[in-house]
Amino acid sequence: MGTHDITLTVNGEEEALTVESRTLLVHALREGVGDTAPKVGCESGKCGACTVHLDGEAVKSCMVLAAAADGGEVTTVSGLGGASGEGEGTAELDAVQTAFHEEHGLQCGYCTPGMVMTVEDLLAERPDPSEAEIRHQLKGNICRCTGYQNVVRAVETAADRLSEDPEAELGADAADADGGTASEVSD
Repeated sequence: MGTHDITLTVNGEEEALTVESRTLLVHALREGVGDTAPKVGCESGKCGACTVHLDGEAVKSCMVLAAAADGGEVTTVSGLGGASGEGEGTAELDAVQTAFHEEHGLQCGYCTPGMVMTVEDLLAERPDPSEAEIRHQLKGNICRCTGYQNVVRAVETAADRLSEDPEAELGADAADADGGTASEVSD
């Protein structure tokens, strides 16, 4: 099997990797870069646990070959928020992460990174989504713990907070200047 030398910018840091042709982006991120935020769930694009932003668009990283992402900018949930200055590995939560925490939009946490990345994408495109739009956007993210009601409430809270406070921010790439970072996560 062939290998490819690729470069990815992951959460603002350039990473050079050598990957096999068949290596999925989720595995390159977890094993090559060491960012374990994207979770390996179904490896068929059905669960959404591996959702990341690739060049500003939410993608299921189990459906993208790492070699195809060469030269791309990847943001995982680890790259959201801002550095708090309290030491390595600490960060301030952004508006979506804070809302998930406050509204108990997670339980075991396995699906949370993918859910947050999907929500970041939704709110960048539709800052004031209806409950139906929220549920539609989340249909590609499976959670076996929460029953989704608290997740929906977290999205509504984040949307409200972002509309009330212009200083509140989405994650690093969700609010890029082009304003067109979001697209629906495919089923």
